[in-house]
Amino acid sequence: MDPLILALLGFCAMMLLIALHVPIGISMALVGVAGFAQVVGWGPALSLMASEPASAMSSLDLAVIPLFMLMGSLAAAGGLATDVYDMAGALFGHRRGGLATTTIVASAGFGAICGSGVATTATFGRVAMPEMLSRNYRPSLASGAIAAGGTLGIIVPPSAMMILYAVLTEQSVLELFSAAIIPAMLAVVFYAVAVQVTVWRDPDAAPKSEKLPLRERLAAICRAWGVILLAVVVLGGIYSGIFTVNEAAAIGVVIAFFFALMRKRLDRATFLRVMAEASGSTAMIYLMVFGATIFSYFVSVTGGAQFIVSLISESSISPVAVIFCILLLYIFLGAFFDEVAAMVITLPFVIPVIQGFGYDLVWWGIINVVVIGIGMITPPIGINVMLLNSMYRDIRITTIYRGIVPFLVADLVRLIVLVLFPPLTLWLPSVIG
Repeated sequence: MDPLILALLGFCAMMLLIALHVPIGISMALVGVAGFAQVVGWGPALSLMASEPASAMSSLDLAVIPLFMLMGSLAAAGGLATDVYDMAGALFGHRRGGLATTTIVASAGFGAICGSGVATTATFGRVAMPEMLSRNYRPSLASGAIAAGGTLGIIVPPSAMMILYAVLTEQSVLELFSAAIIPAMLAVVFYAVAVQVTVWRDPDAAPKSEKLPLRERLAAICRAWGVILLAVVVLGGIYSGIFTVNEAAAIGVVIAFFFALMRKRLDRATFLRVMAEASGSTAMIYLMVFGATIFSYFVSVTGGAQFIVSLISESSISPVAVIFCILLLYIFLGAFFDEVAAMVITLPFVIPVIQGFGYDLVWWGIINVVVIGIGMITPPIGINVMLLNSMYRDIRITTIYRGIVPFLVADLVRLIVLVLFPPLTLWLPSVIG
């Protein structure tokens, strides 16, 4: 059989297995082994089932993911999400639309100690939604701010998505974290502007709140010392070179653990739940990595990726047009798959194209994470929208979709800016490096 036809059949078989609810990692591994065997034989193909998981398990970069997952779960259990929300509320809550802006800022702050978009959405769905609804915010604005703010969990470093991308593409985790800082700041600013545009068009969407006395505002900021300490130690240690990323993650776990312990929020049941959450998320990611690496061997040996690169390079389509076509594909996939799945399924095909055009893989890593985040709030599904709808059945899903429209527009503008002006992403890594 022609290798290119085999590659196409393999991709179709993988998507069929996923549609039949076979776990994505297992689907990629099964198709990868079977397809690889058709080209080089069953002996070498079956050896991949042992060598690739062993290689992934020994990766120091990949070992950071369970640590950050555990740190995020411990931080949520310790009440740090509530602290950062109260701090942001004390600073911005009195303005019109202030609680929506508070949700955006708090999501970014929690993302710095969580690293997961879905976890950030779920956390602030519990923390912020009741607060906004009790103050007569329109459910559309409240849910839109929470769903969009949740996407900041994967763009604000440290991010599990960036670590995964670094492992799969052999890039520097520190460079990716540095490159994400300016895009993350732009995301917060653009979302805040989206809130203001919304309340300007419809002032009743977000009634003004009374300004807290200075004493109470200072008290709220002081109560957030745990969040500030954790972020300063982890991120400050990484960027200053005092800690490696692995060391910073381990120290962050210890700080989050003792913080939850001192607050007496870590009983036996909570500890077991935290460990189960972190273990389940880590196992899912590792399984996807195993499957993605095996599937990559299959794609490589068939020459499918190289065929796509040569086909595009020989056409008259400009590289920028191809990039925007890929971005549309990612938005589509992000609407149906979770963020990790959308990345691992596409990287074997997309990375050779990006390299063929001579684009920087660190820049593309940030673009990749940003566009997958957009997919998380994009109709007809959008995983963050589905999550919020499952948490608040009385809020119609059409209401949530209506609420995310201003944030989706802000996202698309930000994406275009980052694509057209790569120095916004690459300047900081060049300075720190």
